[in-house]
Order: sequence, then structure tokens, then C-alpha cells
Amino acid sequence: MASTNYAPSSQRRAGLGLFPAPSRSFAASTLASGVLLTGVALSPLVLAQAFAQSRSVLVQRSFVASAVRRSGSAVVTLETSRTTKRPSPSGLPRGMMVNPLFRHFFLTPGETMPRPRIQRGQGSGVLFDPKGLLLTNAHVVEGADQLIVGLSDGRRVRGSVIGKDSFTDLAVVRLDGGGKWPTAPLGDSDRLNVGDWAIAVGNPYGLENTVTLGIISNLNRNVSQLGISGKRLDLIQTDAAINPGNSGGPLLNAVGEVIGINTLVRSGPGAGLGFAIPINRARAIAAELVATGKARHPVIGIGLSKIPAKTSGAAAPQGAVIRSIQMRSPAAQAGLRIDDVITAVDGQPVEGPAAVVSAIERRGVGEILTLQIRRGDQGKIVQLKPVDLAALASG
Repeated sequence: MASTNYAPSSQRRAGLGLFPAPSRSFAASTLASGVLLTGVALSPLVLAQAFAQSRSVLVQRSFVASAVRRSGSAVVTLETSRTTKRPSPSGLPRGMMVNPLFRHFFLTPGETMPRPRIQRGQGSGVLFDPKGLLLTNAHVVEGADQLIVGLSDGRRVRGSVIGKDSFTDLAVVRLDGGGKWPTAPLGDSDRLNVGDWAIAVGNPYGLENTVTLGIISNLNRNVSQLGISGKRLDLIQTDAAINPGNSGGPLLNAVGEVIGINTLVRSGPGAGLGFAIPINRARAIAAELVATGKARHPVIGIGLSKIPAKTSGAAAPQGAVIRSIQMRSPAAQAGLRIDDVITAVDGQPVEGPAAVVSAIERRGVGEILTLQIRRGDQGKIVQLKPVDLAALASG
């Protein structure tokens, strides 16, 4: 959603939309050596009152405050606890060490059985359904024995995970009991542009309702570019600060709509880069998690790489080379071969492997997918139906 849709032109010229042009013009004219405005001399008291009014307008017109006011009440804190068992000092199964006879023979004098340890964690989330459903990251609730959700109005309620998906790092939690739950409006991440405002809201380091401001730095950033494997994500990149504890919280646009779910922050080289899951993808995954408790991921059973450049230093050609084909997969059954080059999916040219994977994801499980490939000097059209990743793995 373009930033030009969010703020009047007078606000954009004034920087961040925080100092409206009429107020700035007024302040400038009153500063002329004699506090002269349209030929009328003003006393210091009148000038002070004028500046006070200008500051009042400045606060009222902060688009950030308005955006957070619209969705902030739906941002929650998630406190998790999980019990971890320490290994038996003897190396034997813990169940055997319950027997006093075994403890007598296998524990040294004065040695005791280690007690279970409770690990506590914290993250953020955002309520999106008045029935008490919230979105967060799967890694926030992974392995949690107990989940407590803290609302902005001070309420603390238990929550239960109704579904999570490690491939997209998304989870849906349902609040226990009834109540009037605040919700945040969901935006349209497909309408985002680089340079649009981005507002990150969450609870980093346990500091509730922390707000940071930045812009959309890049769209469709594939996780493979970040050195992360085992995930199927194209992310929104932002320079709005996302710190530990922000995971699962919302990324808002300038009008307070949720456009992403915060998930990653880069440390070390490139520190200061934050990443969020586009809300359109999160919305689709959440619908599957609510309906079935799991999400399906369409695949055709191929491994891809970029097309090598013809000369050193030259840009890689568009398309993706098939490097591996899984047995009994849709790709194998359709007759695809290693070293085939995929140049387009469903009639749309693809830039590289990430674009092919994204196109397959959009098509869905069981829907006909059309690939345009190049085999040697010949072109070929291949049609096939993606299957669920879980089904292919079990097969």
C-alpha cells in the first residue's frame, strides 16, 4: 500500500507527517525579529500561546500514534514455560532409577537424582479474531507446557496452541474462556511498496507496547538469502527495530493495519535488519491451522539452482535449473529431467529458484501447474499437480 495513500501532501512535505505545513508556516512568520504576523505586532504571551497551539496540533496529527491506537490493544505478550528433564547421572533410563535398588547400586554416596528444570520464554502476538484467536511465531510456542497471554488492559489468561507450522514459523493460539477480545485489522501485503512506512509493535525484553518506526526496505526476501534452511518463506525486510521478544508481534502500515508478523532480526554482520512474514501468507496459513491444525505445502519434488553465468562476473540468466528429482514425485511422473531449465510458471517468467517455489506455493495442492522448460535447444510445456510436502516425505 503506497505511502501516498496515507498522508496528505502537506504532511509528507513536513517530514514523517508530524509537523503540518500550516503550523510550520505560522511559526516561521512569527519568528521574524519583531514577532510580526501580517503586519500585527504580537506580545510574547501571544507568541507563547501560538506555539502551544502548534505543539498541540503536532501531537494530534502523529500518524504513528493514530496507527498504534487502532491496533495496539490487540498486541499481546506470550509467556511460555516448558519442563526439561536432565539426564540420569548413571546414564541409565530415569524410569529405572526410580527403583531404590538401582539407585543404591548406580548412584555414588551423596549423589541425588537431578530435578526437572523449567525453561521460561517470552514473545509477542496479535489478536486477529474476536473469538480469541491470535497469530504468533511457531518458535515462540514450540514445546511449551503452559502458555499465559497478557493483554494490554492488564488481563492475563491461559492460551492453547491449536496449530503451528514450522515451515512458515507461524502458530495460532486460542485464548481460554470467553471475553470481549480486541482485534487488529489485517491489511493487504500484496499492495506494499518499498519505501512505505513500517511500524513494529511488540514486547522486546518484556517491555510492553514498544513501538519502533521504519520503512519497508525490501519485499519478497527469500530466507535462503539469509542462510536459513528448512523454511518456506518470502519475507518483508524493514529497518524498524525488531528485538528479541518482538517475535510474533505485528508490523503495521501507516493506518494501523497489520501487514506482517515479525519473525527475524539479523545479528552480527548486517545487524539492524528486521524481517516479517507477509500478512496475506500468514492469513492463509492461519485459516488452515484453525481448520485442520496443520498447513499444507505444495511441492513437485525437485531441487533447483540458479543458471550459471556464461562468463565470470556476468549476471546469471533468468530461470532455474533442475538439479535433483525425487522418485515417484509429480516431477518424475511428468517426465522432467535433471538439467531441464524452468523459464516460466503458469505463463509468468521466473527470475530464479525462489520465484519457482513461490509460484508453486501460490498454485496450491492438487491444482494444475504449467511449467515452461528448456531442454537443450528445445522448448517444452509440462503440466503437473503439486502434492503436499508431508505426503511426498511419507511416500
